[in-house]
Amino acid sequence: MWLLNLTIPFLLACTDPTNSVAPVTEDIPEYTFRVVNTYFHDAMAFTQGLVVEDSVFYEGTGGNQFYRGTGGNRESTLRRVKVETGEVLQIHRLSSILFGEGITIFNNRIYQLTWKSNSGIVYDKNTFEDLRSFAYPTEGWGLTHDGEQFIMSDGTSILYYRDPITFEEIGRRAVLANGVAIDNLNELEYVNGEVYANVWQTDRIARINPVDGRVVGWIDLTGLLDPSETQDPDAVLNGIAYDAANDRLFVTGKLWPKIYEIEVVSK
Repeated sequence: MWLLNLTIPFLLACTDPTNSVAPVTEDIPEYTFRVVNTYFHDAMAFTQGLVVEDSVFYEGTGGNQFYRGTGGNRESTLRRVKVETGEVLQIHRLSSILFGEGITIFNNRIYQLTWKSNSGIVYDKNTFEDLRSFAYPTEGWGLTHDGEQFIMSDGTSILYYRDPITFEEIGRRAVLANGVAIDNLNELEYVNGEVYANVWQTDRIARINPVDGRVVGWIDLTGLLDPSETQDPDAVLNGIAYDAANDRLFVTGKLWPKIYEIEVVSK
């Protein structure tokens, strides 16, 4: 089992949520962006999770019968979306009492968190058949994996590391920038050995070292979406998808009319 291959120092570090090593003040690199391509996105999709695989997007959206945003009632869905056109190729609607959150794909299964129900859903990737559920004690926000373990956020500064079979917690890390906890970690994506995390209600993505929780870079996406394209205060940046096969990075937001393929460049 993969867990046996992890080193003891890594496990000990992961289980210490306080990052007890004395913080070292450093200049954290700042990045901006260059737009490579722009694609249509359903402006009614309250994006909570985004993955790209085999040239299609898999998207999880949020909402339920108890939630009324500025745009009225919203529903939680799981979608397969054509990258080039934004066409919804397949859709699964969650129970009206569930609020869908982050998603990831692992071993041909889609895993979707829910916000406050302390449970998630496992789907067949091809059919969207609901296969089983899994539990966790916190809220569910973002979800990704590094090929061996799930990495989950709950809206705090903590990243949780979970077994991909049982979903049991096997470690956790506080995310710090120069010793300061970074709260509101939301949608996650694993990109070339780092965890990229949307920081809710900001235009910034934190680039995180998954071993020690340090923020090793900031991506500033201010100005990516023209403010005239949405007036909804809930329409904040949220959604990161990395196409490892073609080295492409996509970002979007809740209720955004566009998905952007971007190149990250130094400021």
